[in-house]
Amino acid sequence: MMQDISRQARVPANAKGQRLDAIAASLFPEFSRGQLQSWIKAGELTVNGETKKPNNKLAGGESLTLDTVLADVNDWQPEAIPIDIVYEDDQLLVVNKSAGMVVHPAAGNYTGTLLNALLHHVPETAQLPRAGIVHRLDKDTTGLMVVAKTLSAQNHLVQQLQARTVSRRYCALVYGQPPKEGTIDLPIGRDSKLRTRMAVVEGTAGKEAITHYVSEECFRHFSLVKLKLETGRTHQIRVHMAHLGHGLVGDTYKSRAIRRSEGGSALQMRDIEPELLQSVRSFSRQALHAAELGLIHPQTQAHCSWSAPMPQDFSELLTQMREYDS
Repeated sequence: MMQDISRQARVPANAKGQRLDAIAASLFPEFSRGQLQSWIKAGELTVNGETKKPNNKLAGGESLTLDTVLADVNDWQPEAIPIDIVYEDDQLLVVNKSAGMVVHPAAGNYTGTLLNALLHHVPETAQLPRAGIVHRLDKDTTGLMVVAKTLSAQNHLVQQLQARTVSRRYCALVYGQPPKEGTIDLPIGRDSKLRTRMAVVEGTAGKEAITHYVSEECFRHFSLVKLKLETGRTHQIRVHMAHLGHGLVGDTYKSRAIRRSEGGSALQMRDIEPELLQSVRSFSRQALHAAELGLIHPQTQAHCSWSAPMPQDFSELLTQMREYDS
């Protein structure tokens, strides 16, 4: 599927002395600066009909002409996989991702992903990088994700994520009883001992990561915590809560609290009712759910928000804990 793109704009006089790619980004905000640079280099974005370099300075008053074709950029195949669509319009859609669904194809998961499902549901996303996906959830994390349906919407959403105007709130069931509320401001990077995992790291090896949390409901040995992400690092909530000593139920990231509990010295797991303990140990994924999502609509500029109910397995485990604590 191909899409013709044709745009024209006049360079304002007050842009004198600015770079071509910077001016183009301001005049054609629906496209990313990187995409515009590639079109300039290919001669598909011209100045007064002439090809220029992205760093050429303009005098003001020139005519910019963009004439290009968007072709499919993904080699992945569409698949008729059911997805839970919470909201959809001509710019974006919001999905409630189920547990076990991989978001993007990778080694070991080339089919059956959310991306494959999106290509079937919205064929035009084949023209977009990553089929319009702008952020991810781990395979076994459930909840809300936004997906762009146009290149302009994708660029707008990426800019929002960078500006931290996208609100993402999660629910997690953790070991122990963390403080009533707090902020974890610790950098995250690759674990130096196990490169396939993430960890809190010191110095320049880590990227800024900020997680705000509130303890919503406390049980004898566990807590339901609500979290808000200020940044979006890989496995951020899982790493931060484990580092705090309150790892997520079902998670592979082992926190100090979980390790102590296995020895019986901290959480006194032997005191938990056998039926509840069996339910906790058999919960086969991290107890993490992306419950709320808020953002500025790329086209209308209105603030939009959505929520997704707790998945059944998570809800049933919470019900058990409430019954045993009553």
